[in-house]
Amino acid sequence: MEELGINEIPNRTLNDLPDEILLHILSLLPTLDAVQTSLISHKWRPLWSRAPSLNFDYQLFPPREPLEYTSQFYAEFVDRVLIFRANSPVHTFRLSFIYHSHYGSHVESWVRSAVTRLRARELYLDLFVHDDFHDVETVNHWYDFPFSVLRNGCVEKLGLTRCYLTLPAKLSTRRVWSIRSLFLDQVYLADQMVKDLILGCPNLEELELQKCSGHRRLKICSKRLKRLTLGMFFESSKQRETLLVDCPNLRSISFNRCSFFRLELKNASSLVEFRVDFVHMIHLSYSYWIKVVGLLEQVPNLKHLHVQNWLFMFLTSRDSFPESFMLYNLKILELRTGFTQYDLVGIAALLKLCPNLETMILVYPCKCDPDESLPEELLDKPVEFSIPSLKQVMIKPYTGTEDEGKFVKILTEQGVVLEKIVLVHGQVENRVVVLVHGQVENRVVVLKSVPPVVMYKKGSQTWNYSLLRNSN
Repeated sequence: MEELGINEIPNRTLNDLPDEILLHILSLLPTLDAVQTSLISHKWRPLWSRAPSLNFDYQLFPPREPLEYTSQFYAEFVDRVLIFRANSPVHTFRLSFIYHSHYGSHVESWVRSAVTRLRARELYLDLFVHDDFHDVETVNHWYDFPFSVLRNGCVEKLGLTRCYLTLPAKLSTRRVWSIRSLFLDQVYLADQMVKDLILGCPNLEELELQKCSGHRRLKICSKRLKRLTLGMFFESSKQRETLLVDCPNLRSISFNRCSFFRLELKNASSLVEFRVDFVHMIHLSYSYWIKVVGLLEQVPNLKHLHVQNWLFMFLTSRDSFPESFMLYNLKILELRTGFTQYDLVGIAALLKLCPNLETMILVYPCKCDPDESLPEELLDKPVEFSIPSLKQVMIKPYTGTEDEGKFVKILTEQGVVLEKIVLVHGQVENRVVVLVHGQVENRVVVLKSVPPVVMYKKGSQTWNYSLLRNSN
C-alpha cells in the first residue's frame, strides 16, 4: 500500500466520531433506546442526557399485566429521564401515553418541564395512541392542557391529540407569539375557542384540525395563516354545521372527509394548492364532495389540484361551474381515478378546464361503489383529451389492465407535447427461505418494490422505454 503511495486508513469506531454527530444519531432514536446506549462505553454514558430530541413512545414499552403496570413503569421512566436530563435545550419533545387522571400531575410536570426548562421548539402530546389500548376505565379520562404555559416558553410547533384545551382569559391580549404551527386532533373546539386561538397566536401560519368537535359556525379568519388542513368533520343532522374561511394569505387548503352543511371561502386569491379527499362512496360522500369542489370557483390562481374523479357527474349537473369557468393557472393535477369509460369521460371533462396543465398524477382509488351509468351515446364513443400543454403523466400503481393500456394509448396518440409517462408498479411478493443449520426453518414473504417504467420521447421521436431504478 505504501509503495503505491496510499496511506493505510486507521480503524475507526463510533467512539471516534465527534459528539455533534453522535448526538444527532441519538436524536433519531426513541428515548427508551437512546438511554440504553449509555452501556456502550464510557464516552456514551452521558450523551443521551444531551440529545436534542426526546421521544417517549408508549408502544415501545414492554407490556405488563394489568395495563396500569405498563403505565406506571412508563411514568417512572419519564420522571427519571427528566431528573437526570441536562438543562441543555431540546428541539423536539414528543410524548405518547394512555392518559388516566391518576397521572394528571405527572403529565402536568412533563409539559411544564418541556416548555419552561428544556425550552422545546416543537411539542407533541398524544394521549390517545391507539384504540387497542383503551377500555372503559381510560376512555373517559382526558387531560386538560394548560395553554397559558406556552407564554413562558418558545414552542413554535404544537401538536395535541385527545385532550381538552384550557385557554386563558383574554387570550387575545395575552398572546403566545412563538406558535407558528398548530395541530389539534380529537380536541373539543367551540366556535369562540377557535376565534380566540387564532387571535391569541398572531404568528400562526399552519393550522390542522382533525376529528375536532364542539363547533357549529366555524370561522377561520386570519391574515397570517398560509396552510389549513381540515379532516374528519362530520355534519350533525340537528346542528347543520357551517364553515367560513377568510384568510387572504392562505396558500394551501385541504379537506379530508369534511361534511359541512354549508361552506364559504373568501379572499382566496393567494391560494395555489387545493386538496379534496373523501371515501370513494358516491351514495355517502358525493353530496359533501360537491360542496367542497364548488369552492374552486373562488380560487382564480390555483396551480396544484388534488381531487377525486367524480367530475362527469358534477360537470353535467345543475350545480356545476358557470360556462366561463376555467382553471387557466393549473399546472399540476393529482387525480384519484380508475380507467373505465366512465372515468375517462370524467378526465376528459376536467382537462377541458385546464388548458395549461403540465403534470398529471393519477392514483387508483379504492372504489366502494360501482360507477354510475353513462348516457348511451357516451358508452362507446372515443374519448378525446384536450392536453395541449401536458408534458408528464404518472400512473400509480400501474397493474397492466386492459383499461390502463387503453388510457396510455390515448395519451401517446393525443399528447401534443407529452414527453414522459411514468408507470409506477405496486409491490410484489418475494418469498425468502430461512435456513438454520442447513434445514428450512421458515418461509417469509417480503414485499419488494418494482422499478417504475418510464416511457419518454423528445419532439417527433418514437416512444422509448427505461427502468427508473433509483426511485422510491
